[in-house]
Amino acid sequence: MNNSKFQIDSNIIIIGYMGSGKSLVSKSLANILNVKYLDLDEIIENREKMKISEIFEQKGELQFRRIEKEVLLDVLESSKNNVISLGGGTPCYFDNMSLVNTKSKYVFYIINSNKVLSKRLFKERKNRPVISKIESLDKMMEFVSKHIFERMHFYNMAKYHINAEKKDLDLIINEIIEILNQ
Repeated sequence: MNNSKFQIDSNIIIIGYMGSGKSLVSKSLANILNVKYLDLDEIIENREKMKISEIFEQKGELQFRRIEKEVLLDVLESSKNNVISLGGGTPCYFDNMSLVNTKSKYVFYIINSNKVLSKRLFKERKNRPVISKIESLDKMMEFVSKHIFERMHFYNMAKYHINAEKKDLDLIINEIIEILNQ
């Protein structure tokens, strides 16, 4: 992996639907580029001193989205030249996607098929408040398909789209680094 000619001069933002691999891609990319990795959800949890699922339960989704917007603004203002992974819903609320595109040259949308996402999410649904009550793979597929359709407009606002379908992590990272080296 050749990242020697790349000089990072902007935050790199990774977006995508839950289960798309944003965190894994972001951590690996940050490690290879030798920059800091920031996970918006982790920052929210640390600041609020509770898990995302607890914020949803105790304060409701609207209040969570307000907190998320505030933390996103803080991170974009205070962070320079890092890799930042956003929550799956972050781009879809308020003017978050416009803000992200204004503050970063490199916004990557990690794409997977609804089928792959549904299988991944069904296995880990208990950890995710939005889908924790879905009881079958068919219902998960129905939910994911509808949800992605509703969010697609926001995800498509990313400058770069990386199709992660049937690709290993190294291949995805290499694709991103090629773009960064242009």
